[in-house]
Amino acid sequence: MALKPNLDPFGAFLNNLRLLPPPSSSPDQPPPLLRGLTFAVKDMCLSSSSSSSSLLAASFTFRLTIFFLISFISRFSYAVSGSRFDITGCTTGFGNPDWARTHTAPTFTAPSVLAVLEAGATCVGKTVMDEMAYSINGENYHYGTPTNPCAPDRVPGGSSSGSAVAVAANLVDFSLGTDTGGSVRVPASYCGIFGFRPSHGIISTVGVTPMAQIFDTVGWFARDPITLTRVGQVLLPSSSNTTGLPTQFVVPGDCFEYLGSPSDKVSQILKNSVKKIFGSSLLNDVNLGDYIYHNVPSLLKFISGLYANQESTVPVLAALSHAMRLLQRFEFKTNHEAWLNSTKPTLGPGILERVSEALNATYEDLEICHPIRSELQVSLSNLLQDNGVLALPTIPGAPPKLNMEVDKLGNFRSKAFSLLSIAGMSGYCQISIPLGMHDGLPVSVSLLAKHNSDLFLLNLAQTLYGALKEQASIAWEDAN
Repeated sequence: MALKPNLDPFGAFLNNLRLLPPPSSSPDQPPPLLRGLTFAVKDMCLSSSSSSSSLLAASFTFRLTIFFLISFISRFSYAVSGSRFDITGCTTGFGNPDWARTHTAPTFTAPSVLAVLEAGATCVGKTVMDEMAYSINGENYHYGTPTNPCAPDRVPGGSSSGSAVAVAANLVDFSLGTDTGGSVRVPASYCGIFGFRPSHGIISTVGVTPMAQIFDTVGWFARDPITLTRVGQVLLPSSSNTTGLPTQFVVPGDCFEYLGSPSDKVSQILKNSVKKIFGSSLLNDVNLGDYIYHNVPSLLKFISGLYANQESTVPVLAALSHAMRLLQRFEFKTNHEAWLNSTKPTLGPGILERVSEALNATYEDLEICHPIRSELQVSLSNLLQDNGVLALPTIPGAPPKLNMEVDKLGNFRSKAFSLLSIAGMSGYCQISIPLGMHDGLPVSVSLLAKHNSDLFLLNLAQTLYGALKEQASIAWEDAN
């Protein structure tokens, strides 16, 4: 049983927030899928004042308000993380006190939160996040940095930092976060837990404070693949592909080279696991950089103009990352420029520089980025075919140390976004799977599948995870 957030020595929670699931309407009904589980929600997705969204959630809002009041009396608990999610009557803070001060409490609760409540889960609190969701580090200048349970001297990853820490520290059974550029996948990897970014657009982001809608997704964390899948069965549409065996595992060696010294071990753990469960015939070694270079022609301008001489990353993936971040900055500016200029909020180091860059950029190459997205989707669909899977490192190495200087993080961030942009620009679903600890630090691997193959990917992770744990244990023991 997970601990209550008031016993939180990790700094994951902004506050306790107790929301109970509604009672079962009939004793003859099967138990709700998430009954008995606790969860947390990121501080950017609880409620909204949008009239159209209010109509969507109106019928449940009245019931939720009643149970919200009852929960304070009964002292049952659940948690909500990161306050990008709206919850009725609770101001969404978006990781910044000036945002919380200048925004009113929403009048309804985000549908994604309602869905897990109606499935029987109990919310126990809202969690800390990076300011305005604009970092993958997990360090918050105003509210502090949640402690990474796996590596206390390292950052927890962001922007869904508190959501990941709450799960990793056994404070809740699962948590909701958001993933725009990597904000679920990165903290999952850093904290040694499972993290899932769904196919873009497949889960409603109504009631979630936008960062960049072209990439925004509602994702989630869990310590085990069974719980992760159960949450997916609640949140994902029934039309999501669930059937069939994988037809191939594409393992791009050029991407695993981002990891440096442990790259061979991580890719070998994956390959040995696939061989054990499905056979070696499903393994397909591909140079992903070369493949994208020849199949995404609109990317060539960025490659030749910006990254031809960059040695630390695969130039093609670095150019893909540049296109994604250009689109992300433009949408962030469109969403928040008026508030930033009128409020002039206090922003922490790193966030201030990124926000300034977004506000002051010229965006002359913006129109090139849209065909890059569509061409990448087609090319990866042709590569994977039906039920093919792409394997990648989630991140390019160990979590950075706490309080690292901003300029020293530049190379790591560039390499990280080169990997993260593949799912971001394609809209594909991605799961980060923990592989245990190596040299005292967490290691992970990711699997990607085509759009709307979310439940297929979650079920595959369940099937493969036992072999991955076994092979990782062998690899790390041999390395000592």
